[in-house]
Amino acid sequence: MTDQLTQQQVNQTAWAACDTFRGVVDAGQYKDYILVMLFLKYISDHWNDHLETYRKQYGGDEARIRRRLERERFVLPEGASFYDLYEARNEANIGERINIALERIEDTNRAKLEGVFRNIDFNSEANLGRVKDRNRRLKNVLEDFAKPALDLRPSRVTEDIIGECYIYLISRFASDAGKKAGEFYTPSAVSRLLAKLAAPKPGDTICDPACGSGSLLIRAAEEVGSENFALYGQEVNGATWALARMNMFLHAKDAARIEWCDTLNSPALVEGDHLMKFDVVVANPPFSLDKWGAENADTDQFKRFWRGIPPKSKGDYGFITHMIEIARRQSGRVAVIVPHGVLFRGGAEGRIRQALIEENLLDAVVGLPANLFTTTGIPVAILVFDRSREQGGANEARRDVLFIDASKEFTPGKTQNVMDEAHIGKVLETYASRAEIEKYSHRASPEEIAENDFNLNIPRYVDTFEPEEEIDVAALQKQINTIEAELAEVRGRMAGYLKELGVDV
Repeated sequence: MTDQLTQQQVNQTAWAACDTFRGVVDAGQYKDYILVMLFLKYISDHWNDHLETYRKQYGGDEARIRRRLERERFVLPEGASFYDLYEARNEANIGERINIALERIEDTNRAKLEGVFRNIDFNSEANLGRVKDRNRRLKNVLEDFAKPALDLRPSRVTEDIIGECYIYLISRFASDAGKKAGEFYTPSAVSRLLAKLAAPKPGDTICDPACGSGSLLIRAAEEVGSENFALYGQEVNGATWALARMNMFLHAKDAARIEWCDTLNSPALVEGDHLMKFDVVVANPPFSLDKWGAENADTDQFKRFWRGIPPKSKGDYGFITHMIEIARRQSGRVAVIVPHGVLFRGGAEGRIRQALIEENLLDAVVGLPANLFTTTGIPVAILVFDRSREQGGANEARRDVLFIDASKEFTPGKTQNVMDEAHIGKVLETYASRAEIEKYSHRASPEEIAENDFNLNIPRYVDTFEPEEEIDVAALQKQINTIEAELAEVRGRMAGYLKELGVDV
């Protein structure tokens, strides 16, 4: 019998712990309490496991043990572990004690965890109720996380399982949170597809300028196939930024630089007076963001909006423009999820779209199925831009744009549709070969796109029309005549039977 915990065991036990808050605290808020508690339990078990190992190795030499522990990824201050709080779970000030412990952990590990817990308050009456109810809930959640199935020591559970549990919980919270989930979660299948289309390679710098909880960045990192990469992200929501920092830590990607900022108005990934450049840029930015900062775009210090300023009520091309501007010239790749309106809306958006096409930056348009997201039932698309198509780039001779209609490639679910591996594989194979497949994909020339007034609506390029079965009108009329004759005969016999029974007809 193995002592190792499975992914399913950890996931189920962690999700069951949410029952303490479910129905009492909004899903958009209770996720923060659960994920912080998972994080605290992980670092406590990790620390204790190493402490036990070093005590066996160094005997009673506590000074030597402490020096060795201080060389670990983090330092857990004395009295601030999950188990210290568990022992104090019946205390009247347990919420305050948890806050103090988190603050001490943050202060001791400023390089990696500064600010991560500033948006979470375990002593909040507004979120967790009055003292008696709050204390009962916190006691319950501490007891839930003390269960054997959440013994997260490295000897019992791998970092992969911890990281995947974190993403699993985020996906479940997204389902509960509904439309609010768009602030922190991209469905797993969509993240995998986007990351594979972006195709990061060893040595690449990878950026997500609207990173949410960071799961898309982690999927992109997994595509590299080695640890030779650097991750960067920006997130405007403070609580979600904290989730991303913890997500990186739990996936052993502590070196990731995740900034808390407004990407469109005050980007923080800068070097001197210019924006940092990246090899790969991926994002699922907020759809058609209103009041995104159009009033400041004309005086943008980084001059990102030289192709045109997007409408003030729709920030889609603000994010697209930013992503292209931070992609490395002549080699950078961009993959972004967009609502379909981005493909065909006119005005300023139409002019920006035309400029991007005429610059030969657009590489592919991939239409996805409807109802993939918890936030919206509408179908979305992925745009792939490739700066190696620029003059001097490795693909400057490529002029066509590949259109893929994957809108029918899904498995229906109870509440959401899902793209399985086979569906994702078909998109990737078609993209890699740039194959033309009847009713699925088409390579459009610049002239063809220009003839369509730079409208990228997929049905203009991929004909998915299914012809209706031809109807033989003469044969159908003959069949109707036969049925009517048979019906008249039946009615006549029925009238005769009724007459014999003395019924007036």
